[in-house]
Amino acid sequence: MNDSAAALADNPHLALWQAALREASSAVAQSVPVRACGRLTRAVGLVLEAVGLRLPVGSDCLIELPPGYLHKTAEAEVVGFAGDRVFLMPQSEVDGLLPGARVYALESPPGRGSESGPRTKRLPVGEGMLGRVVDAAGRPLDALGPLQFTREVALTAAPINPLSRAPIDSVLDVGVRAINGLLTVGRGQRMGLFAGSGVGKSVLLGMMARYTSADVIVVGLIGERGREVKDFIDNTLGAEGMARAVVVAAPADTSPLLRLQGAAYATCLAEYFRDQGKNVLLIMDSLTRYAMAQREIALAVGEPPATKGYPPSVFAKLPTLVERAGNGERDANGQGGSITAFYTVLTEGDDLQDPIADAARAILDGHVVLSRSLAEAGHYPAIDIEASISRAMTALIEPAQFKEVSGFKQMLSRYQRNRDLISVGAYAPGHDAHLDHAIALYPKMEAFLQQAMDERVDYHAATSQLHDVLTAA
Repeated sequence: MNDSAAALADNPHLALWQAALREASSAVAQSVPVRACGRLTRAVGLVLEAVGLRLPVGSDCLIELPPGYLHKTAEAEVVGFAGDRVFLMPQSEVDGLLPGARVYALESPPGRGSESGPRTKRLPVGEGMLGRVVDAAGRPLDALGPLQFTREVALTAAPINPLSRAPIDSVLDVGVRAINGLLTVGRGQRMGLFAGSGVGKSVLLGMMARYTSADVIVVGLIGERGREVKDFIDNTLGAEGMARAVVVAAPADTSPLLRLQGAAYATCLAEYFRDQGKNVLLIMDSLTRYAMAQREIALAVGEPPATKGYPPSVFAKLPTLVERAGNGERDANGQGGSITAFYTVLTEGDDLQDPIADAARAILDGHVVLSRSLAEAGHYPAIDIEASISRAMTALIEPAQFKEVSGFKQMLSRYQRNRDLISVGAYAPGHDAHLDHAIALYPKMEAFLQQAMDERVDYHAATSQLHDVLTAA
């Protein structure tokens, strides 16, 4: 007789106890775990307040809605706290919220970690997303079926050691003559596109997206009109550009949280392709709407406004987003991916001293300014060469070419300064030899700066045509 049989013989109640224990263990295994919940105590404007939850900033929650509504719950994100009060912001319009509504932490699904806890955002990335249009939450908008993605990644990424970044030493051909020839852009450079409304910003972005020599294009349409999303994809980007592009759309009617998330998600996608060794063109339209979304959130949770209504957190967010673009680390063979980024900046009233425009100039590697007066004169693309600059250009081109670029800008500037005198006939030829030369070359310079939207001019053609303009008799 073994020890267990002997124990049962000595204590007849032991078998009953073991059976009861097995039954209780089975009941525990089949039971639904109790979920901690809080209560909604306040809803004012964009911000909700809840008590009874201890959650980190950035975690997701579910708010219970009363019966009779389309959805049983609404999703929200923790954006701040004060003592035992947690500030939430819903990710969509929420009707029917009641005082005291239950608020649950949205836990991570199985397989994301060994312990359950507040869910952290992880969105899909992968080669299979090329040619797709998704929203800020990674859901497809194009009715092309489920996404074919490689993995899911967090929205935040560890910053790259600045000493480990590869230098900007190779030219990126964007297919636009004025930029290739006079504002040469390098792989890994971050440029700003400063423009007011209606001056051809979207057309210029579409030209670069279609004609660039980059391997992958990632487009973030942040805070723009919903109508422009389809128009940009069908007419501006076109089938040629869309075949190697991923578009993330977070239009103006989405919550400020989703607008911020859309910009971060587009950057995540660009980082994924860069880490695969590809050269990526990231187009973000627009950086100003991203800043405005952060302003809405910051003011709603009580952060005081500073510069023209923008709280300090806005100016802290901008470099955090922009610094994620650029070159990555190179391997032992000197190979590595890059993110060349163009961020559009809206200059309200064509004011280049707008706080966001001023902050963007300080953290970007150059800027292209679009002029309303040129656009009104039918000059497209309406690039103001005198007000634009590429800070990495001197490391990308030969001294002889840089001399030609400087000569072109000097002659253009000399002509523009005397334009009024020339137009009214107040200038008599022969008084200034340099101005006479600029007047003679101006028609060719103006033609060089203009380009049809269906015309592609590669880098070598642009530099050759620049040389021809300057050496014309």
